[in-house]
Amino acid sequence: MLRLRITVRLLLCFLPLTASSALVLRWLVPEAPLRHVLAASAVVGLVGAIILGIFLGTQDRRARALRRGLQRLLDTAKSEGQQAGDELDHLAGTLEHATRRVRAMIEKLQRENSRRETILGSMVEGVVAVDPLLRITFANRAFAEIMGAAAPPAAGTPLVQLSRDHALHEMFAAVFAEGQPLRQRLILSATTRSFEVQVAPLAGDPKRGAIATLYDITGLERLERVRKDFVANVSHELRTPLAAICGYAETLIEGGLEDPANSGQFVAIILAKARQLTNIVQDLLIVSSLESAKPPAPEPISLRESIDSALRTVEPLAKTRGITLVCDSFADLEVLGHELRLEQVWVNLLENAIKFNRPAGEVRVDVVRDPERALVRVRDTGSGIPSRDLPRIFERFYRVDKARSRATGGTGLGLAIVKHAVEQMGGSVSVESQLGQGSVFTVALASIENGARSAQATDEGTGRG
Repeated sequence: MLRLRITVRLLLCFLPLTASSALVLRWLVPEAPLRHVLAASAVVGLVGAIILGIFLGTQDRRARALRRGLQRLLDTAKSEGQQAGDELDHLAGTLEHATRRVRAMIEKLQRENSRRETILGSMVEGVVAVDPLLRITFANRAFAEIMGAAAPPAAGTPLVQLSRDHALHEMFAAVFAEGQPLRQRLILSATTRSFEVQVAPLAGDPKRGAIATLYDITGLERLERVRKDFVANVSHELRTPLAAICGYAETLIEGGLEDPANSGQFVAIILAKARQLTNIVQDLLIVSSLESAKPPAPEPISLRESIDSALRTVEPLAKTRGITLVCDSFADLEVLGHELRLEQVWVNLLENAIKFNRPAGEVRVDVVRDPERALVRVRDTGSGIPSRDLPRIFERFYRVDKARSRATGGTGLGLAIVKHAVEQMGGSVSVESQLGQGSVFTVALASIENGARSAQATDEGTGRG
């Protein structure tokens, strides 16, 4: 096929070259015979056509070799097949196809890069990538917020401008030096929160850069601390009455039963400590049930009847300690909740107010109704709670005055039960206190009227839709 194309090109080149050479020779040697001129011009045309054909054939081979190289690169030799035209046409087609392939590859890379930046930007964990000179190449919004910046820094910003934490810089330096990932817990200077920081080299050559991911573990550390405190407190709370029971029981066995003057007192102490253990276990079961079990369906509860029942329950304790119970009159209203749990909330708050009150003190209950909720306040005239203890007052086994709390027979779980029970009913509880002036516990519950209005508004909105 190649020889045929070259022969055709030789013929196409031979005719014009022969004619043009004949004219030139006739002009240069006008007296020469015509047949000599024609013979010479034919020789010149043939030689020129051969030279030109060889040149064109060489160009065809080069174009064909270039096209085949591009086809192997693009893997399109089988799909394209034979096309009409010479090698330059085929080469042009292959280059056009290569252009389309490269453009498609660039667009794909741009989409993947945009998708990757969107994913990293929407992460709640802080992510920052740096080069070996610790210049930021990428940082998401979460990292900027951790460092107190209004927006992610521009590429090329030195890391030291955002973070002056020497430990973080050392982690990057170690990763660049060793080429291995590194994990460490840090408390960054820009915030008081704890972070699990993982730094890893970028894929490929570690000298390209490294990326750090910052996981906020402040909440996990707090839960771990609460768990440890809980285990320690439970162990202590159970160990104290158990030690008393064992001690007095051993005394009775070793001869105390023969001492009528003290044996009765020892048995009474054992019974009191056993009841304390029972109360602790019961309160633990209640807390566990409130935290894990599915709450029962809420039902309308008369707030007046619930509070009156709780006041009757604690009235003997108040008389024993000389505390006056006062409940201001209020228009009855209904709230959504669980009857037994709600009464237990009032009993726990009233018992605390009585036990930690001053002699001849007062406990007052008042109910206030706002447009959305019913607010029940339990006030006492006790010594108050220090401000440093207020954030932890609802934790399990947390005591402000540990010695006094145990002397009053408390388990340390009363306020924890109050908090969980109220939140299970969709309400909230808060405390205000001043030393020497007493404390005020406020329970906020949704009233039936507000719940009905919310349901009606939802129905109307659905109907309009």
